Amino acid sequence: MLFTLTNTAAPATDLGYLLHKNPNRCQVADLNFGKAYIFYPEASEKSCTAALLLDIDPVAIVRGKPGTTGGGPLAQYVNDKPYVASSFLSVAIASLYGSALQGKCPQRPDLAATRLPLTAELAVLPCRGGRNFLSELFEPLGYDLQATRHALDQRFPNWGDSVYYTVTLSKRTTVQELLAHLYVLIPVLDNDKHYYVGESEVENLLSKGAQWLAGHPLRDTIVKRYLKFRFSLARQALARLTEEEPEDTDADSCQPDGQELTLEETVSLNEERLGAVLAALRESGAGSVLDIGCGEGKLLRLLLKEKAITGIVGMDVSVRSLEIAHQKLGLDRLAGPARERIRLIHGSLLYRDSRFSGFDAATVMEVIEHLDPPRLTAFERVLFEAARPGRIILTTPNHEYNAMWPNLPAGRFRHPDHRFEWTRREFQEWAQATADRYGYSVRFVPVGREDEILGAPTQMGVFINGN
Repeated sequence: MLFTLTNTAAPATDLGYLLHKNPNRCQVADLNFGKAYIFYPEASEKSCTAALLLDIDPVAIVRGKPGTTGGGPLAQYVNDKPYVASSFLSVAIASLYGSALQGKCPQRPDLAATRLPLTAELAVLPCRGGRNFLSELFEPLGYDLQATRHALDQRFPNWGDSVYYTVTLSKRTTVQELLAHLYVLIPVLDNDKHYYVGESEVENLLSKGAQWLAGHPLRDTIVKRYLKFRFSLARQALARLTEEEPEDTDADSCQPDGQELTLEETVSLNEERLGAVLAALRESGAGSVLDIGCGEGKLLRLLLKEKAITGIVGMDVSVRSLEIAHQKLGLDRLAGPARERIRLIHGSLLYRDSRFSGFDAATVMEVIEHLDPPRLTAFERVLFEAARPGRIILTTPNHEYNAMWPNLPAGRFRHPDHRFEWTRREFQEWAQATADRYGYSVRFVPVGREDEILGAPTQMGVFINGN
């Protein structure tokens, strides 16, 4: 397991002061899972590289410990732990670069706060979410990312690619900030930890992520993965990050959760919303549909019954939601042409993705209200400018209608994760301006039982590409 950090600001050897490691000698440290070696393959005025090499014995880690036979009798002998960046590396960073991680540099206190042109390379990094997931984690933090995917076996190219990447991250930043990002995000990518996760890990996460995690677009996913999906701990961490009450939800998806559904169940609003979207798709004559924020696949299940729709793609930011959708749709049981009609992809509606292009229609059901308002522009450009489907069918709550629910306090949104809820006028102004900007026309459809004064509970916009 190899991690290198390079500074190119003269005198580049100042990196040694920041890491508290002398560039002129190799250092060896014993950790409870193996040995760590720190050395400098390069140390000049112009460029200085510190390398952290971990030599892990996977058998010694589990030998004599109860409950270590999961995965089969050979699992402890045949695994990737000695070679890929994981929570072992995070522990090594905290142990060996602890002062740098805390931003301490007694000999050069001014240096600790200096932003330097730094480059970090992780020789082998596991990422089952693919290149897009890497981008979604690091690019919002300002990194230039290079990722090279490795084949399963170069001798057998037909086996395809592995889940492993060589990743290079470049940014002008402090050493403390870069190490904090890696400390938190490496276990998130590996989606595992080699030690027990308890309440102390919440404090650990907050101490390393309080300055940057609250505003990250994948905040919830990062927190839940870092805490190994212990949702009580995740709710606690998220509440402290956002200074809100804990959310009682176990999913990352933007689909309505129990609280939202409870509010709406008296009018069967979810069913009416699905029906309205399906009717708009039928009217459009769309043969291919992209469902953005597909969640657990409720709309996808209906689309599979539409014989006129021959291509269906469900996209969601939550890997767990996609796994549930895969199970509920019974994709493993589909075969032949039926299975070829549909696929699920992991992605983000905030980043351009070539997989979003070429569709007759795209649906965005109850999703945009989960975005921070400053990120709406990125969403608009991804969908309306880059993907440009023939039609876009978008639904969002009507905030005015909330007054109809006596159990929803005045001024509160329908779901704790909603960043905003528009009135009918606000939605129509946004939709019309967006349509004009990107060459679409738009019409509005009320969904659900309408009140004479407050309107319908859901508002739907149908955008038609003018080109």
